[in-house]
Amino acid sequence: MRCQIADYTTLVFDCDGVLLDTNKIKTEAFYQATLPYGEDAAQAMVEYHLANGGVSRYKKFAHFLKNIIPDYASQQQGSKLETLLQIYTSHVREGVLSCDSAPGLEALRQKTLNARWMIVSGGDQIELRDIFAQRGIAQLFDGGIFGSPDTKDEILAREMGSGTIEKPALFLGDSKYDYQAASVAGLDFVFLSKWSEVENWQEWCTDKSITSFEDLKSVMEKVA
Repeated sequence: MRCQIADYTTLVFDCDGVLLDTNKIKTEAFYQATLPYGEDAAQAMVEYHLANGGVSRYKKFAHFLKNIIPDYASQQQGSKLETLLQIYTSHVREGVLSCDSAPGLEALRQKTLNARWMIVSGGDQIELRDIFAQRGIAQLFDGGIFGSPDTKDEILAREMGSGTIEKPALFLGDSKYDYQAASVAGLDFVFLSKWSEVENWQEWCTDKSITSFEDLKSVMEKVA
């Protein structure tokens, strides 16, 4: 992180674990969606999900069908994928509308009025836009709210190409994929630990020389 937060032209936020306390909700949803294939398969799905934080549900369930239950999924894979997605969505929706949002979010917006804000998430784009509208905070993100099925890499490359993301730009995330996507795009990165499910994150941040904070409120208080 090379600048004070107020000096960045663009702030890019992940959603789950950064703006909303949804990580555990979604982990449980992955387990429940895949449980009909057995507890071992569901636990394997959870382990893959946790090891690949920030990756879209589409890619995670495709991995589940191809690599975790290939014998079950050899026939009608498309319909099985659609069923998994529907079950997952039904488990997630109520939770993401009622879960905690990041403390200090609107105060941070007031500190960064000259910056463009945007969300780049692994969550479904249509759902994200609806959720943030219902929660009454969609207007904070004047640069747009983007999600899957496009990957974070694809979204960042597209929005940089269109000029929506202008440097200096900062990505605020809570997963290793967030860091990788930010690095590929040439964005500064801050890791937020409070709701992250990255194991041994302190060691990882130290190894990669990544600036970390507990949450957005901490970012505002310490560097704004």
